[in-house]
Amino acid sequence: MATTKSTVEVQRIFLSFIISNGALFTRVQNIFNAENFDRSLRSAAKFIQQHVVDYNAVPTLPQVNAVASTTLESVGDIRKEHEEWFLEEFERFTKICELERAILQSADLLDKGDFEPIEKLVKDAVQITLTRDLGIDYFKNPKERLMRLKNSNGQVSTGWRDIDEKLYGGFNRGEINIFCGAPGTGKSLFLQNIALNWMSSGLRGIYVTCELSEDLVAMRLDSMLTGFSSKEIFKNLDDVELKVSLIGKKSGRLKIKYLPSQSSVNHIKAYIKELAIQQDFIPDFICIDYLDLLMPGAHKVDVGDVFTKDKLVSEELRNFAIELHCLMATASQLNRSSYEEIDFSPASIAGGISKMNTADNLFGIFTSRIMKERGAIQLQFLKTRNSGGVGQKVDLTFDVDSLRITDAAEGTVAESVITGNNILAKVRSKAGLTNDSVTPENTGSNNQNNKNLLNNLLKNINNK
Repeated sequence: MATTKSTVEVQRIFLSFIISNGALFTRVQNIFNAENFDRSLRSAAKFIQQHVVDYNAVPTLPQVNAVASTTLESVGDIRKEHEEWFLEEFERFTKICELERAILQSADLLDKGDFEPIEKLVKDAVQITLTRDLGIDYFKNPKERLMRLKNSNGQVSTGWRDIDEKLYGGFNRGEINIFCGAPGTGKSLFLQNIALNWMSSGLRGIYVTCELSEDLVAMRLDSMLTGFSSKEIFKNLDDVELKVSLIGKKSGRLKIKYLPSQSSVNHIKAYIKELAIQQDFIPDFICIDYLDLLMPGAHKVDVGDVFTKDKLVSEELRNFAIELHCLMATASQLNRSSYEEIDFSPASIAGGISKMNTADNLFGIFTSRIMKERGAIQLQFLKTRNSGGVGQKVDLTFDVDSLRITDAAEGTVAESVITGNNILAKVRSKAGLTNDSVTPENTGSNNQNNKNLLNNLLKNINNK
């Protein structure tokens, strides 16, 4: 790598500092790259680096000069302020060298038409840094660190009382929250409802749809806001327009963007960057419908390798949420074998544990046609990183006309419509029968016994 003479002299001082004070090499070891040094010093840098690996100690000055044919000099005792100068200058030097290398590699990738890794190369180079933060002292100022945690996380209500209660307040910024369900159970509806909840609280957000069109997502939100069903919207266009406009004046903002399936996280980043440049729009939340339809931005993987694909996409989305310090919600499919299950587990999630490990909160959506008709939908807590909600269930109310999901009334239990057990219990109660009344002995396996039992049951019900 081409350097000026003055830069070579500075590099020579870097190596002299490291040899004179072995502790300095330990402090810069994570960013030390012998290839960054001028050719006249590269053999010395490589020898120092390899010697530490082999013998866990920095070589002496005579060793380096003899092996690498250099004329490095000792700098004697190094004062605290000189150490700080070395650390700052070495970090800057390394960052510049790695950035130059990333740009050169990017040019080669551009020639080959391989665009995906370029952003990561440049970003990794820019983010090179030394570790100066020594962490927190656990016993020092407990109240201060707890308040710092509370304020930095930026916990935000989901808009659903019972979910907030089990999550100790809601979702945190910089986390990824995944709603999982079988086809038709309401994954998109949950994302649209939570986007509406956040927007109604004054937040600005983005709804990325990889499946439904932008207009269809917007029409669903129209139904949720106005209470008109999709069939009624076109019959009441003036009322819909008026209601949406009035509510919009008191709410935050929402952008709805369609991206084709197999888009990458980089496409979402590019869109958000364009919004920031053109409209000064920085989102407080991002809803992505949905995770399974995205591809990684920094790695090429086989579409058939679902585990690796979903793992990388989940990690990239979570890193992006941390980078933007925003709320992040998305959705995922359940395994086919889990479609008929009533109680979900991590094994129910399509793609296996790859999403489970990355997600901060993971939910299973349980519903059925009968439940929806009766206005019930259930959310099962499969993972919560910051609360004790795992294994719990929250019953919510679903309006089949407006598609709005809201808190269930006190005492309403969605499980009562999951199975017919409660209905059977009511029938038995009306008939004067108990669970013990129907046993293998009195039902038998022959048809006559079954007929007698059924006739008696009907007579008792009629008499009641």
